[in-house]
Amino acid sequence: MSFSRYNTEDSVISAETVVRPMWTSDTYTLSTFATASNNTEYYLDVYQTASSATNAEVQFDIQYGNINGSGSAPINPSTVGYSPSRTVYGQYRNLVFGTENTNFSFDNYATTASDIYAINISRNRYKQSIQQGTFNLSLKSGSATINLTDDSNTTSLTRFVGENRIYYIISGSNGSAYTSSAATVYYGMMLPDLGVIILNASGTLSPYIQVPSQATSSVYNHTKLYTSISASAATNVAGTGFKAQSQEVISSRYFFTRIKNSEFNYTSNPSIIDDNGNLLYTTLIDNPQTYITTVGMYNDNNELVAVAKLSKPLTKDFTKEALIRIKLDY
Repeated sequence: MSFSRYNTEDSVISAETVVRPMWTSDTYTLSTFATASNNTEYYLDVYQTASSATNAEVQFDIQYGNINGSGSAPINPSTVGYSPSRTVYGQYRNLVFGTENTNFSFDNYATTASDIYAINISRNRYKQSIQQGTFNLSLKSGSATINLTDDSNTTSLTRFVGENRIYYIISGSNGSAYTSSAATVYYGMMLPDLGVIILNASGTLSPYIQVPSQATSSVYNHTKLYTSISASAATNVAGTGFKAQSQEVISSRYFFTRIKNSEFNYTSNPSIIDDNGNLLYTTLIDNPQTYITTVGMYNDNNELVAVAKLSKPLTKDFTKEALIRIKLDY
């Protein structure tokens, strides 16, 4: 077997940002929503079609959290307040702020948001992040409707909470507010790199989502947000549904495999030799010819680590040189 070592100039690294529709089958607007029957008080799986269908995939989860544990049954009846809703609130508090001492607030900490809804988009849907300016979510309760978006087009600043990049959720479309009011109302926050949207479950969103129950029983408050989302999409009005795009940086390394005219002209295939060691095809003595179909890439221990397949065999003899470009994405 013949080997040829790559030189430094034979390799180059590049990166490009790939933006795609968020949902299954490269769908930009998710307008059909379905759930399964095995959901828990901790989360509600949302599918793009009936959960029993062969092509059903979880698009996102909905969770409800309450700072005091209201809105769900206690995990242990003898321990009041320790419930799934309290666990969810604490989970996202730690995720966003990295501490148990900071609570959610959507009015510059004038008040504490004691209960939240969390939309957690499936990892294989948002790739590396939600592309800012593409998040659009419509909600409906009764006759009241609202269209939510991130505020990425209203600020030139990149804001962080702890290590997390955030945008606030406002009334608008495609990253811009519908009005230029000086008193912007924030309905939640979006953490694009985590695929998470946190919504204020009470207060400013109460006209558009049924107010969560504060009972200490299994009331499944997360279904209230699901009902509001699906009710809006069911109107089939333009702009309704759940719209978003994913974004990821694809790093590629290109290897330029240069084959000189004097190289790789003799085959190592044993089928051209008969049982006595004689060459079956005498024309190969004076005019050797090979057909390159595969490029194997080896490490310094001669271990095969990657294989590149050509779309069709490449004829090679002493009169021909070749340059094969190999692209590795990661």
